Parts: sequence; structure tokens; C-alpha cells
Amino acid sequence: MPRFNHSALVIAALTTTIAALSFPVWSYADRSGTGVSNTAAGTVNTQWGPLTASDRSLIVRVRLAGLWEAPAGEKAMAKSSSATVKAAADHLLVGHSDLDERVRKVAAQLNVELPNQPNEAQQGFLAQMDAAQGKEFDRVWSSLLRKAHGTIFPDVATIRNQTQNSLVRQLATDTNQTVLDHITMLEKTGAVDFDAIANGTI
Repeated sequence: MPRFNHSALVIAALTTTIAALSFPVWSYADRSGTGVSNTAAGTVNTQWGPLTASDRSLIVRVRLAGLWEAPAGEKAMAKSSSATVKAAADHLLVGHSDLDERVRKVAAQLNVELPNQPNEAQQGFLAQMDAAQGKEFDRVWSSLLRKAHGTIFPDVATIRNQTQNSLVRQLATDTNQTVLDHITMLEKTGAVDFDAIANGTI
């Protein structure tokens, strides 16, 4: 009898040890923040093709662009005396009005939640514009917007190349056309501070 109890105790101890060692393995693999499961969780199937996390990010960024660039266009119309700045501002207002309508339609179709106000950095850009006057306003306005458009331009092209979702692909096409038009108009102002953009001081 004592021998049986001892054997049972050893078996119970071994079983407990194996279970304890096994638990971290399956529990870790099941966590959503690890490895392959995290990558797969970012993609959902839609009737227009797979929708990835990068696709959703583009949709949100296009919406955010309009939320601060349209008000920026209005500021230029009110504050600048430069005809070329006002012409660029007109392109921003028209372009983002059209693009915002398109992105809201795409977001509704793909069930992507959109922001309704500019992010903190974009609010800071608008505040810089509010604080500037005269020629300095034109420089700050043109440079901040040129930098923003130059930053998003290659990102949109990358999504356009990689996405398998036809709605996102068309949105990326429309966005790149709008961004290139805005870059062209901003550079025509003659007020873009390319040194400040290159040095990261604006």
C-alpha cells in the first residue's frame, strides 16, 4: 500500500509538471498580438477583395487630409494677398471636397470608421497658419502643405500597387491624382521653403 501511494504521488507530480510546462505554449500561441495570428487578424474579406490594415489606414489618412487641408485652404483665401497662393488654395478646396465625398462613400461600403476632426499634429499646422501673417503666412502655409503632400504621395502609390481591394485601388488612384495636382499648385506659389522641408524644420 505505501508503494502504491508513492507511485501515485509521483505520477500526479509528473502530470502537474507537464501541464504547467504545456500551458504557456498554447496560451501564448493563442494571443492575438503574436506572430502570424496578428498579421491575419488585420485582413477581412469583402465583395471587392481583401481589406488589409494598410488599406484601412489609407482610407483614414485620406479623410484626415481633407479635415485639415480644406480649412487651410479657407485660411489662405482669407489671409493671403498672393494670387498664386489663392489659386493653390482653390485647388485644395475643390480637390478635397471631391475626395472627401469619395472616401466617405468607400468607408461606408467597407465599414471603416472615419475621424471627424484633424489629429493633434494637423491642428498644430493650422495653429501655425493662424499665427503667421503676410509673406510669412504664405511661406508657412505653402511649406506645411507641400511637406504633407510629399509625405503621403509615395505611401498612396505603395497601397495602389499592393492592394487587392478594387475600391481601395480606385481611391488610391483618385488620391494620387489629387495629391499631384496639389503639389504642382503649391510649388507654383514660389513660397515653398524646400530647405526647411529637407531639414525637417517645418
